[in-house]
Amino acid sequence: MFRKVLIANRGEIARRVIRTCRAMGIATVAVYSDADANALHVREADEAVRIGPPPVAASYLQVDAVMEAARQTQADALHPGYGLLSENPALAEACADAGVTFIGPPAHAIREMGSKIRARQLMREAGVPIVPGSDGEVADLTAALQTARDIGYPVMLKASGGGGGIGMQVVESDAQLEKAFAANQQRAKSYFGSGAMFLEKYLEAPRHIEIQLLFDTHGHGVYLWERECSIQRRHQKVIEEAPSALGDAGLRKRMGEAALAAGRAIGYTNAGTVEFIVDGAGHFYFLEMNTRLQVEHPVTEAVTGLDLVELQLRVAAGEPLPFDQAGVALNGHAIECRIYAEDPVRMLPSPGTIQVLELPTGEGVRNDVGVESGSVVTPYYDPMIGKLIVHAPTREAAIAKMAQALAEYRVEGIKTNLPLLAQIVAHPQFQAGATTTDFIRQYVQNRKES
Repeated sequence: MFRKVLIANRGEIARRVIRTCRAMGIATVAVYSDADANALHVREADEAVRIGPPPVAASYLQVDAVMEAARQTQADALHPGYGLLSENPALAEACADAGVTFIGPPAHAIREMGSKIRARQLMREAGVPIVPGSDGEVADLTAALQTARDIGYPVMLKASGGGGGIGMQVVESDAQLEKAFAANQQRAKSYFGSGAMFLEKYLEAPRHIEIQLLFDTHGHGVYLWERECSIQRRHQKVIEEAPSALGDAGLRKRMGEAALAAGRAIGYTNAGTVEFIVDGAGHFYFLEMNTRLQVEHPVTEAVTGLDLVELQLRVAAGEPLPFDQAGVALNGHAIECRIYAEDPVRMLPSPGTIQVLELPTGEGVRNDVGVESGSVVTPYYDPMIGKLIVHAPTREAAIAKMAQALAEYRVEGIKTNLPLLAQIVAHPQFQAGATTTDFIRQYVQNRKES
């Protein structure tokens, strides 16, 4: 097992990895920007190394600075967390060159899935259902217009290298596509270094369901059931559940086997997630693969009783999976709410100083947070300040527990999305399991889109 792990991330996920490493007797190294000099993850790690000024491009996204920190501290492994450099194959390659174990998949798998266009091609070859769309990149507006007419409006315009909803837009006519194409292409180029765009048929109000995978280096793979991630705003997840509110065991098995086929097609190892969209008739289609640990991994941990970070570490160290598919438990129901520092009406970031932070407690309640009372939420990073996770024997009990926990959650000094989360959880359609990607737009009232 590893002696020392450098965590190339910040906030709650860095604290999450530190927690498991400490339980396993592994020393940890934090990295930080000037804005995070006094952050919790910096104080909790055994060592900490400054890697640059506040902007992510000058600190957390600097592969050379991260690897220099690993060299200085003689870390023998590196955990990328999620976001930031976690899906950058250059980091995995730099680790390999430096003799540092990358706690994640091989660089080639990250690269293959990093291009949504390439991923669609590979999944088609592997027999995994994909959403009808362009065969590859649409080179210009003329090609986009012709493809959209062939597919039939509405269509989804997407950036090949995108994520988090960036460079993505639903368009319903030639006029809308003409207006959207150049703007989204330029935005994608600014964020991801590539303006490559493609089109998919837009499915009206589908469910967003993903499958957690785990592959060891000995050729064994399992799926750890599914997560429902349909409650989204601006294509970003807000509430996740395990298992899906759909409750279809046959669909779960078919999606799990398709996800395993996807992983095997690219020689995947370690933890990863295959995301699907599911239409009203129960047909599912490949959306993308996240070649890292997901934000919402705690709900899978809650229903399986597994520590995914520990399994990541053990797999990366060369250990075989300690169970097969038949050994994966499914116990009860878990729900996660993402707590954002944002205006709950306008859904815009709300930086500032957290004057008071009081977290709910109790059996089956888990808080993964990256802040405390007195923490400064800066405009430099993602506004998510924590995650609230509950686990109960049934979905109904989990909803009740989440409603109570949200009522007990207290944050002062900044605005948060707590009122929005409480409104969603209390809504009859959510309680009935009618969770689709259109939920917030369709059911949540008193909102003002920016």
